[in-house]
Amino acid sequence: MSEATKEDFNTEKTPDDSQDAHLVLASELLPTRLPILPIRPRPLFPGFPIPLEVGLEQVALVQHAMEYASKTLGIVLVRDPNGSDIPENMHRVGVAAKILKAFQGEGEAPGILINSVERFTVGDIKKAEFGMVADVKYPEPARLEINEELKAYAMAVITTLKDLVKLNPLQSEAIKMFLSRSTFDDPGRLADFAANLTTANGAELQEVLETFDVPARIERVLVLLKREVEISKLHVEINKQIQEKISGQQREFFLKEQLKAIKKELGLEKEGKTTEIEKFQERLKELKLNEEAKKVVDDEMDKFQLLEPHSPEYAVSRNYLDWLTALPWGKFSKDSYDVNKARKILDRDHYGLEDVKDRILEFIAVGKLKGDISGSILCLVGPPGVGKTSVGRSIADALGRNFFRFSLGGMRDEAEIKGHRRTYIGALPGKFLQAMKTVGTSNPLIMLDEIDKIGASFQGDPASALLEVLDPEQNYAFRDHYLDVPFDLSNVLFIATGNQLDTIPRPLLDRMEIIRLSGYIAEEKLEIAKRYLIPKALESNGLKENQIGIRKDALKLIIEDYAREAGVRNLENLIKKIARKSVMTIVRGPSGKIVISKNEVESYLGKPVFTADEMFENIPGVVTGLAWTNMGGATLQIEATAVNSRNKGFKQTGQLGAVMVESADIAYSYVMAHLEQYGAQPDFFDKRFVHIHVPAGATPKDGPSAGITMATALISMILQKPVRKRLAMTGELTLTGQVLPIGGVKEKVIAARRTGCKFLIFPESNKKDYAELPDYLKKDLTVFYASRYADVYKHAFNIRTS
Repeated sequence: MSEATKEDFNTEKTPDDSQDAHLVLASELLPTRLPILPIRPRPLFPGFPIPLEVGLEQVALVQHAMEYASKTLGIVLVRDPNGSDIPENMHRVGVAAKILKAFQGEGEAPGILINSVERFTVGDIKKAEFGMVADVKYPEPARLEINEELKAYAMAVITTLKDLVKLNPLQSEAIKMFLSRSTFDDPGRLADFAANLTTANGAELQEVLETFDVPARIERVLVLLKREVEISKLHVEINKQIQEKISGQQREFFLKEQLKAIKKELGLEKEGKTTEIEKFQERLKELKLNEEAKKVVDDEMDKFQLLEPHSPEYAVSRNYLDWLTALPWGKFSKDSYDVNKARKILDRDHYGLEDVKDRILEFIAVGKLKGDISGSILCLVGPPGVGKTSVGRSIADALGRNFFRFSLGGMRDEAEIKGHRRTYIGALPGKFLQAMKTVGTSNPLIMLDEIDKIGASFQGDPASALLEVLDPEQNYAFRDHYLDVPFDLSNVLFIATGNQLDTIPRPLLDRMEIIRLSGYIAEEKLEIAKRYLIPKALESNGLKENQIGIRKDALKLIIEDYAREAGVRNLENLIKKIARKSVMTIVRGPSGKIVISKNEVESYLGKPVFTADEMFENIPGVVTGLAWTNMGGATLQIEATAVNSRNKGFKQTGQLGAVMVESADIAYSYVMAHLEQYGAQPDFFDKRFVHIHVPAGATPKDGPSAGITMATALISMILQKPVRKRLAMTGELTLTGQVLPIGGVKEKVIAARRTGCKFLIFPESNKKDYAELPDYLKKDLTVFYASRYADVYKHAFNIRTS
């Protein structure tokens, strides 16, 4: 690209010789070569003065233009606002503008006041020292004929401009001034003015600038103006909505403040702190606080009255007083000691559990005679699903007491029991005082679920914190860390629940009276299913009795082959599963009442989990034992086998605990010492490796009560003689052959009945425990008692003595 010289700018636009001669000032002549000033983001239109800031890099170009008499610049819009100021980035139509005045703009950049004069078309653009220079061509002047159509367009533009004045006050002065001086004789200037007022983007305005044909230009501008009017209307609507919203909020605020002031003058409303104090005082009228608590409340009230609401201490003091006055000091519900009513409630809510019901009725009867049942702490122990929690609810219902339950399972922080000190942010009292506030009386029934699963950590030992709560000699003055005043818990009836006693700390266990819920036999489960589980499942699934029925034989099959656990939770889930599948059948199409019989159970529940004879394979070396777990009673098979070997040996498998391994060792030693007595070769073990296994190897097992079972399995294996059919046994064996008593007799009997056992062997010392069992548990069972292992051998192998 060639460089421009200074002489290039001497060429000026002169009047055509053919036109009428008239005087023309030199300053009004427009050069045909102009220095080009790029602008962003929108073009200028001819006929309007405007101030313009120039960049520091453009100062030389402006100074160059001002050296000439014409003081004229070419103003051209760049194509890409983010691009460089190079010839390729310049549009081909711009405006010539005369520099009227130079001034200092904001910051270091100078400014110029220019008057845009005429459109031009850009020809060749050259690069100069000061910037860019271009040859330009101005449009030839032509006489415009004002026809009706052009006049209509002009009137439409003027009308739209008047509409815009009403909507956009910012442009009203400029529009009014232009319209007062404008006529229909110059529609091109009208179009340029109107386009300059719009908020259209640079590309759209450049199209207007490049439209030299006046009718086409005014048509384009009218479209832009109409759109501008619509935008202004939307802007006005948005402003109106916001203003209405703000005005409404302000009006509501002022009205509330006026109402508050009026109420205050009339004595109808008091300040927040005064209201709080009156609330606390009103509560205290209904409470009977002890002396220490009353003194603390009075002192705290005096302190609270002196505090400002914005003080950090205000909220702490308020919350403390709120808790102190919300507790039921001296409030009691009236106990009901009606034994007959209690019996009806227990029978209504639970089937079976006669021994448990009798114990609870005895407990209520003692309360009736004594006048209260304070200081009583019961612990219901049994496998999952036997109704421990629901028994607690029934007791509360029978006594007419409020009921509150929370779980201790997994609790590791003693602050859950005794609360947090008030120095901590967000401090609260412990669970027991929270329970007292919730129930609103000082003598509720509080159920402590899962007491056998309470934990301990670096945050403290909750079990130790419970000692004070559950000790009648201490809980009459229980002191929570948050309140730090004594509160009487001695009138509370505590009922704890757990699955086993082994994990409950001994000092805690000593404070509780144990009531065992052993589980249910098949007959009891059948009645529970009919009375409670089936109606509950129908209701929860939206079914009615005339839509589905489960026959008795189907229920028996479910209980025996799918749900042999001690409780009824799994049985309930299976019945719900049947109900859900029945709902699917009903919604798929019209059908009559669905009746599930024994033959259809498998289609609903799949293959049976248990089979009737799976525990009683009548083969040598296999004997069924009875065990007790935290899930209730259970049966387990013990298997023994021997492998020829150069040296004798013995091992046990089945994930046995340390005590059970010792029982296996004792059984092995006892049998090895008495081989001849039981008809075996005395050297049987010399060249045999003996292995005892207890199936279900993934389940941990422990306890001493499998001693006689292991010894019997060894003798059965040695003699290759099976024990009598449907036999199960339990008892601890010593090296001298004595059979020692075991625990969990009831649970083991229930497990034996559940799996179809007919013959049982118990230690002689457990005879009294079996005798205390209800008759329905002992029905159809033959029980043998053994004081020594010789008795076990005789009954197990059905050896008759003369």
